[in-house]
Amino acid sequence: MSAEDTQPESAQPSAVTSALPLEEAIHSLVLDDLLRAAADPALTEEIALALLARADLRGEVLEQLSKNRSAIKPRKVRLALASHPKTPRHVSVPLIRQFYTFDLMKVALSLVVPADVKRTAEETLIARLKTITLGERLTLARQASGIIAGALLLDAEPRIMRTALENPRLTEASVVKAVVKREATAPLIQAISQHEKWSCRRDVQIALLRSEHLSLARALAFSRGIPPLQLQEILQNSRLPARIKDELRREKSNAPRANSGA
Repeated sequence: MSAEDTQPESAQPSAVTSALPLEEAIHSLVLDDLLRAAADPALTEEIALALLARADLRGEVLEQLSKNRSAIKPRKVRLALASHPKTPRHVSVPLIRQFYTFDLMKVALSLVVPADVKRTAEETLIARLKTITLGERLTLARQASGIIAGALLLDAEPRIMRTALENPRLTEASVVKAVVKREATAPLIQAISQHEKWSCRRDVQIALLRSEHLSLARALAFSRGIPPLQLQEILQNSRLPARIKDELRREKSNAPRANSGA
């Protein structure tokens, strides 16, 4: 089988490269036309974005576009290139690491960006959280992905933490991850332990029982729904004060006698 036979029908190379105008070349089904258009230094922002709007572009076309310095100079083009589902990772990742805060957020929220590329955007953004402004962090807490919101639960600013708790993309796993970290503050533990949504989740309750700052009243409330053996295991790895652990054990050991006496 020849190399030509292995090409998809939508991108068959032409025996003779056509000289289509750029506006037409970006809509061509011929691979050579697309490669030529991607490399053309006359490629404008508008035409480049129209090219990137095609979901059927091959990786080599996107890689060729990444080498066209004049074409990818506009921010919107770089963002569209990094967000294209067919862009090779060795092209998208270096681009992403150059993005500003809200472009990183857009990549992380994209429905078409591959998961590992989205994760790169999230990791890059998390690494910068301590250097970006309060206003930017507040917007991220409200609108960013669940992983970013989870990282912002550990923010020293109470408004950021409270806003992140209400982020609709925040997941139980991210809440648990924040709770068990040693950086988890007393206000965070208190807020989660009293939160209408998160305080009802069993895995969150267990994480709270392993944390340092949970109040006795909330610890007692959460422990009552946990079997004695499981509670004992939780308390062995818990950072709760000894007096609270002792009270929980006492409460649990007295519960069977109280029930039998009833």
